[in-house]
Amino acid sequence: MPKDIYQAVTDRIIEALERGCPPWVRPWTPTPGDDRPRNAVSGRPYHGVNQLLLWATAQEAGFRTDRWLTYRQTREVGGYVRQGEKGTLVVFWKFVEREERDRDRNVVHDEDGNPRTRVIPFARGYTVFNVEQCEDLPESMLPVEEDPDWEPFVAAERLVQASGARIEHRGNRAFYRRSGDFIRMPPRGAFADQGGYYATLLHELTHWTGHESRLNRKCGRAFGDADYAFEELVAELGAAFLCAHLGIQGELRHEGYISSWLEVLKQDKRAIFRAASRAREASEYLAERAQPVEAVA
Repeated sequence: MPKDIYQAVTDRIIEALERGCPPWVRPWTPTPGDDRPRNAVSGRPYHGVNQLLLWATAQEAGFRTDRWLTYRQTREVGGYVRQGEKGTLVVFWKFVEREERDRDRNVVHDEDGNPRTRVIPFARGYTVFNVEQCEDLPESMLPVEEDPDWEPFVAAERLVQASGARIEHRGNRAFYRRSGDFIRMPPRGAFADQGGYYATLLHELTHWTGHESRLNRKCGRAFGDADYAFEELVAELGAAFLCAHLGIQGELRHEGYISSWLEVLKQDKRAIFRAASRAREASEYLAERAQPVEAVA
């Protein structure tokens, strides 16, 4: 890999940070209509804490759609919940109007002689299941897997395959989970172009190289801490280096994402250069693993 690629890409990132980048936009499109969790039968959206609970479950499990229904509803539409599936608790609030009573249980009246009333909220918990936890549901309830409008990039596919990384295509998020040592990506059809897909995948693949069994980088414990911020810089630069190495054409969509970490690292002006060094190490690690595959091909 030519050394000038590293310098050219690093200079591009620095320039983007110095001039102020536009906010980062995900290069994939979430499943249509899944702006919030909804009941698969009625179509009504879930609100408040239920929305948060269902979002959390969908993200954790990697469900492609945010459509939910009760056990009874699955039976009513001719389906069933798969054995062993765990449901998610949601809360239904019912408001009941009742007459006010005194200590002797007599009805209290207002100045006009009318009984005073008050509204009492009752919370009832019930369990819902995502449509992907069920079988034999109507086809209209199921997520549609769309094929991408672009062709796979052979060199990138070889590099990814040679890495040996475990990659799942499901859900509406892209991330690397260190505890399980796997990468999760949205379906390929959610990406509008080849460049957006591979830039995102190579970002997560750079995170994958940091596992203790590979290059053993610190990853940080939470959003905002210094190690977490530094690892994000490494992953962004690693994706940029790999895109340049593979000849993938496309806008570097993560520049704005890098800028969000600059505040955390602004006291260390050389952080980006150290991140570039770690990113180069990661990209060379992946490129070297792919060399035998390329030689055989």
